Amino acid sequence: MSLFKIIPVFAGFLILQACGFHPLYGSGGATASPEFAKIKIEPIADRLGQLLHNRLLTTFNPRGGPRKPVYVLNTKLDEASSSLALKKSAFATRANLTVTATFQLIQISSGSTLYSGKSPITVSYNILDSEFGTLVATKDARSRAIREISHGISTQLGVYFAQAPTRQN
Repeated sequence: MSLFKIIPVFAGFLILQACGFHPLYGSGGATASPEFAKIKIEPIADRLGQLLHNRLLTTFNPRGGPRKPVYVLNTKLDEASSSLALKKSAFATRANLTVTATFQLIQISSGSTLYSGKSPITVSYNILDSEFGTLVATKDARSRAIREISHGISTQLGVYFAQAPTRQN
């Protein structure tokens, strides 16, 4: 009976190996992690930008900034909020916060843009009767948005570096 459970798992591993699957951040094949350590992250405007900058630093350079960076990451943030879920009294009870990061990976030696992309996210939060409660909910929504944007940027750049391992300088 246990043999019948092992066969599908083994077949699944064979199929994944045959399709060329390899982990993006792990060992085995081209990985993005060594290239992340060569990225200098430029400061981003405003408080929200500072939060994203710090999160990207932690993701790309956990041991500190690169001594001799090969790449520069320029990022710009746009934020918009819209109210929805109205009460009969015409007061909003829910809002969407949309944050979009537009970024460029530039090679320092040539000054050319190697990769550019966008990482948009929309998060929702409650608008409460308490002004302080709404402020805390908004702050939490911004924090969640920054976390997801950072993940989106690192995933896009990870895929870029995994597909182009010969671009190292």
